[in-house]
Amino acid sequence: MPQDVTSRTETETQSGEWRETEFRSPRYENLETWGAGEVLSALLGGQHQALHAVWGALPQIEKAVAAAVARLARSNGRLVYVGAGTSGRLGTLDGVELTPTFGWPKERIVYLFAGGDAGLRRAQEGAEDDAAAAEASIAEIAAGPDDVVIGLAASGTTPYTRAAITAARKNGALTISLANNPGSPLLDDAEIGILLRSGAEVLAGSTRLAAGTSQKVTLNLFSTTLMIGLNKVYRGYMVDMQTSNEKLVLRAERMVMKITKCDLDTARTALATAENHIKLAVLLVNGVEKSAAQLLLAQHDGNLGAALDAVTS
Repeated sequence: MPQDVTSRTETETQSGEWRETEFRSPRYENLETWGAGEVLSALLGGQHQALHAVWGALPQIEKAVAAAVARLARSNGRLVYVGAGTSGRLGTLDGVELTPTFGWPKERIVYLFAGGDAGLRRAQEGAEDDAAAAEASIAEIAAGPDDVVIGLAASGTTPYTRAAITAARKNGALTISLANNPGSPLLDDAEIGILLRSGAEVLAGSTRLAAGTSQKVTLNLFSTTLMIGLNKVYRGYMVDMQTSNEKLVLRAERMVMKITKCDLDTARTALATAENHIKLAVLLVNGVEKSAAQLLLAQHDGNLGAALDAVTS
């Protein structure tokens, strides 16, 4: 394990050398002289290190999910992802999957990326240091008490991300931060800080490796469990999934068949009537008239299990 950050000197703090993600491990000092197989094994070991970091953070991830479910279930609040570089791109990747996978409304997802859309494709010089731009973006989207704002930065010191989280928290939003260095100020900036202590990288400072993997895994866990908590899943099926291609249409048909024990023709007819809304189709197969089924789902906050219980009772 890298040196204890609590013992860092003032010089180390000023230079950034206290960050575990910036350490060069002596183990990999001659990495470029190794064979490809040895390099691959070392890199894979770094990925295991990333997963270990996520295991250690599970209690905080659980806390973040519970707070986010409570916030978003009571309102039309948004998920706001904030970051720069690799961390910001990982946040964007997580968010864009939520609409097709869980039917999360596009208008309820916001991406604040240092350097804007252009920064997603190529580095924008100085963008991650622009705290004023982050504050302006939080003001522009009017982030407030209904929203959940997630800030990601491996270093935990990125000015853009810190400024956005600080401003959003001041406005009453639920703020969650992910960082990979103990003692990172970003962890204290947010209401809930999640430390992913992934340690030194195989390539010193290349945080797209272990640090990036730990953030990606954490986002997978967080957003999936969040969507489950918001009634987007029933019996292990993604019942708010959008049927945007042939593969997903077939998947929807299988879901309706498995859940209701109906045949393929019945599932197809129900889905056509329900305009491919899987939850609604399930209720239609169970003999509920369309408008009544829509009302049932609304009354039970989209919870298909509760709606079915109401039908059978």
